[in-house]
Amino acid sequence: MSTQSVKAYGTEAATADLKQLNINRRETTPKDVEIDILYCGVCHSDLHTARNDWGGTVYPAVPGHEILGRVTKVGSEVTKFKVGDLAAVGCIVDSCRECASCKEDLEQYCIPGFTGTYNGKDKHLKTQTFGGYSEKVVVDEHFVLRVPENLDLAGTAPLLCAGITTWSPLRHWNVGPDTKVAVVGLGGLGHMAIKLANALGANVTLFSRSPEKTQDALDLGAHEVVISTDKAQMKSVAGKFDVIIDTVPYVHDLNPYVGTLAVSGTIVVVGYLGGLEPLLNTVPMIMGRKSVAGSVIGGIAETQEMLDFCGKHNITSEVEVINIQDINEAYERMLKSDVRYRFVIDMASLKA
Repeated sequence: MSTQSVKAYGTEAATADLKQLNINRRETTPKDVEIDILYCGVCHSDLHTARNDWGGTVYPAVPGHEILGRVTKVGSEVTKFKVGDLAAVGCIVDSCRECASCKEDLEQYCIPGFTGTYNGKDKHLKTQTFGGYSEKVVVDEHFVLRVPENLDLAGTAPLLCAGITTWSPLRHWNVGPDTKVAVVGLGGLGHMAIKLANALGANVTLFSRSPEKTQDALDLGAHEVVISTDKAQMKSVAGKFDVIIDTVPYVHDLNPYVGTLAVSGTIVVVGYLGGLEPLLNTVPMIMGRKSVAGSVIGGIAETQEMLDFCGKHNITSEVEVINIQDINEAYERMLKSDVRYRFVIDMASLKA
């Protein structure tokens, strides 16, 4: 298969900084869409992959799965897009499309495993996939998303991961008017959970350890803020919430939050991967039919639904736009939670 050389930013080792390099993209197949990348969001998964925190990173690695741009070329069999259209790509660029999950538009749960936008396996080139820290990307049209033209472009990019990661559980657990929702943690995921739950009509509470985040949470759409280290405040919301979206990305105790669930309520973990410490106490779960669940990103149809909803309600992420040359500094700031609430790369800086 013929390829094209594309300028990108990536790393050649877990301990190395990201730098400019060239990668090969396939030329468009009949089903492919080529996108000139305008903006790419920066996700914690990018950092974890670049530094091989989860193991299995194939180098050179080019992160980025919150991709937004303009279509520059379409294959002969493409029907959904034309040159000049706004388009987006999230965390998935391929799946088997034949298993039970894929047939239900749940490509994120593809039984053989979906192909990630980066560090996956490109079935055409037989190499690893490369992400959106690059000039352009070539993706099968099934995995390309339409973008409402009214939305701020930089603020839209993080919807492709932070947005869908919180939208999917809100929809699966039927959040709507009269639903009492709580969000644990106010970061890239948490601020989107607040915005989306509020727009769905829910009553929204933020759980935070930081009182100084109270006003920001209220400005984003929360109706109440509960300081999770204050036992009196936690007691005041015992048995209250139908759904809790837990966005905290590190080990933490879920037991205090389980106690704030209503009967048949569910806490959904979307931010942390790994073992729970301390162990869950099952007594309040059994006595109240309460659940602890997990959720990861979302399928393509669900992601399109989320983008259309955001277009209707003018919802985007709160972002700080950076140049690609500042990505290593941005990673260090992310580790300190020093961003409100998502970095987005202006990819014109790579072309410059």
